[in-house]
Amino acid sequence: MAENRKDLSMMRLIRWTAVVWIFALPLTGCEPVATGVEDLDLVIAGSRVMDPESGLDEIMNVGVREGRIEVITTDNLEGKTFIEGSGLVLAPGFIDLHEHAQTDEGYRLMVRDGVTTALELEVGTGDVAGWYDQRQEGQVVNYGVSIGHIPVRMAVMGDEGTFLPIGAGGSAIATDQQISEMISMLEQGLAQGAVAMGFGMAYTPGATYEEFGTMLEVAKAANVSSHIHIRGGVEGVRRTIEVAGEVGAPLHVVHANSSGGEAITEFLAVIEEAVSSDQDVSTEVYPYGAGMTEIGSALFDDWENYTDAQFSMHQWVATGERLNRETFGKYRSQGGKVIIHGRSEEATRAGVVHPLTMIASDGFVEEGRAHPRTSGTFSKVLGRYVRDEGSLSLMEALRKMTLMPAQRLERAVPQMENKGRIRVGADADLVVFDADQIMDRSTYEDGTIPSSGVEYVVVNGQVVLRSGDLIEGVKPGRPVRVRAELN
Repeated sequence: MAENRKDLSMMRLIRWTAVVWIFALPLTGCEPVATGVEDLDLVIAGSRVMDPESGLDEIMNVGVREGRIEVITTDNLEGKTFIEGSGLVLAPGFIDLHEHAQTDEGYRLMVRDGVTTALELEVGTGDVAGWYDQRQEGQVVNYGVSIGHIPVRMAVMGDEGTFLPIGAGGSAIATDQQISEMISMLEQGLAQGAVAMGFGMAYTPGATYEEFGTMLEVAKAANVSSHIHIRGGVEGVRRTIEVAGEVGAPLHVVHANSSGGEAITEFLAVIEEAVSSDQDVSTEVYPYGAGMTEIGSALFDDWENYTDAQFSMHQWVATGERLNRETFGKYRSQGGKVIIHGRSEEATRAGVVHPLTMIASDGFVEEGRAHPRTSGTFSKVLGRYVRDEGSLSLMEALRKMTLMPAQRLERAVPQMENKGRIRVGADADLVVFDADQIMDRSTYEDGTIPSSGVEYVVVNGQVVLRSGDLIEGVKPGRPVRVRAELN
């Protein structure tokens, strides 16, 4: 009898321990939770749930209520909307830190690539309040912008360029008065909720490193990161990091593969050295061997010295034609987008797989013409470099697309603390994809072909993509800003 009582006591202890464990689980947000959840708005059942923050990688059911993840469990759930996710991966929605296609056309392309938050943080805008006002009627994804040194410099110097400088905004050395005016405009943009400060040193050859350092002081005071297109390759990134270190400002180097080129390994080694010295520096890449920019920009000021081979590396977006001396000069005077070929696959892969790099598209679309990175960046990484090549694990790739960009911004932007994760209480920004089928399909001739394999996308708890098709009229995207009270 005594032995039986001992066994009974032990069973009660086990049951009590199990109860305590179950009720503690919602605090962690990444393990099975107790049943009894009612009135769920959305249930995604039977998916392989992958969370880069906790390392969760299990077949589970996820319930959503009022735009947030309410429950993660192995128990059956019921909700107003039900998605059967068996055989599919459920991950945090992708966060694109470098996306110029901030239009309905662009957002529709991005969401079919799994993007739930699209941020214009390189070029940015000179009018932060106006930028957000233009999108307040609703968008299919979350959106945000930086206050941009480029447009501010253009405004102060009367440059007539529409996106990038074509005159004094790029080439002129700023006076003390102009520096003062730029500081004032940058401070105003930050006060209006800009997510970051954007720079394009390669597009503003007249901007000295002293000017750059002065502007970084403004960013540091606001506690925001500075997203910069550096100039000068390896030596340029070294100098840029040096200036940021002197100021003590957070720095994000955009598209390391574009700026580093075939020297990408050495380029990233400079960033790695800074990080190992506890400097706040981060970077990103896109998975294509060709870039795209404005043909009228300062990047091509020496175009008349190009060889025939250099001209042929350039492809006019509007027609798909490769350029020669005559057509390059014609289109440069006309203005528009040009694709720049030339980087090797080895350099592209080195950038994608490096542990410090995030994935960001640098996408742009205008009147149905685009670089394929606009519609295919995230799917290409998952399809080619994860599944086909095995160059990256699936979890590591997802970390580069979700958690890392969220962490880059969350110090200044509290909203980002609830993005890029699968946990109880996090924003229900989610992507459900077929890991066996996901792949980019767009080309340099047609950059707007949607990716394959992205089955469902959820933004703030609402399904915006179902079975690969956009749901028309559903626009739950919200503004991402430094201060929530501005939204």
